[in-house]
Amino acid sequence: MSHALSAPRPRAETAAFVLSALAAVFWGSNFEATHIVLQSLPPSTAAAGRFLIAAMAILGWLWVAEGSGLPALRRNWRVFLPLGVVGVAGFNAALFLGMQSSSPVTAALIMGTSPLSTALIEAALTRRRPKRVALAGMAVSLIGVALTVGAFSGARLAPGDGLILLGSLAWALYTVGCRRWVVEASPLETSAWTMLAGALALAGAALVFETPVASALAAPPAVWGATLWMALAGSVLAYLFWQVGIQVRGPGATAVLFNLVPVSALAIAALFGRRPELAQLAGVALAIFGVLLASGRLSRRPR
Repeated sequence: MSHALSAPRPRAETAAFVLSALAAVFWGSNFEATHIVLQSLPPSTAAAGRFLIAAMAILGWLWVAEGSGLPALRRNWRVFLPLGVVGVAGFNAALFLGMQSSSPVTAALIMGTSPLSTALIEAALTRRRPKRVALAGMAVSLIGVALTVGAFSGARLAPGDGLILLGSLAWALYTVGCRRWVVEASPLETSAWTMLAGALALAGAALVFETPVASALAAPPAVWGATLWMALAGSVLAYLFWQVGIQVRGPGATAVLFNLVPVSALAIAALFGRRPELAQLAGVALAIFGVLLASGRLSRRPR
């Protein structure tokens, strides 16, 4: 009887692992899409357009799948608001501003530091030291990420790289906060309401500092296509899949998969004609090995 009751749990963790990895792949594609969008749109307008579309789509999905989600909002609005401002608006504002001078793959490398930040923040809040195998896996994966993007070949950092680093810290806080402070809310509810809060913050910034309507009307079709991709796949599905991973596997175990983001960014860059070098391919393999090691997927002991 006990085996029958506990059997679905490993399957749920495996599904959450796969969905979290897909989220990382979708986010990896955002860097190239962001590069395309920023050629025609200012940064706040680009970020606001992406998340206004994403917020409307995910709120519609929430209404159809689970209802209005208003009870969860009433319980958690004091948490959803800062999480949305920090983890959606802050993270993406830093990314879009930083990408004006940083390359897509370098930006993805910097975001690869987020799992370590997440583990350290979670350890500080829970007063528990991370497991050695998890820290070792993160270190191995981060070395692989650095090798993937050529960090050991003397590449120089761009002015926007510091902003992207701040964005990675904002994402780490969002990942931990969604698990620790959100009460009785599904992954879809948490994604929807935090995304709406972030979208409104980004829209306010765009209205104050830019001319979003005129810029959006003048944008070519390729920019709109890239924006829709970032909104639907790179935001709605990615945030929802990430929330599933946080709820099932925890923030620390899920955050390790963020190291797949620069690997995905490299693969997308290759599709755009920039072929990876042998050292970069070795970095990809090392990054994946580190993710599997830190997440416990290489352990021989049964769950």
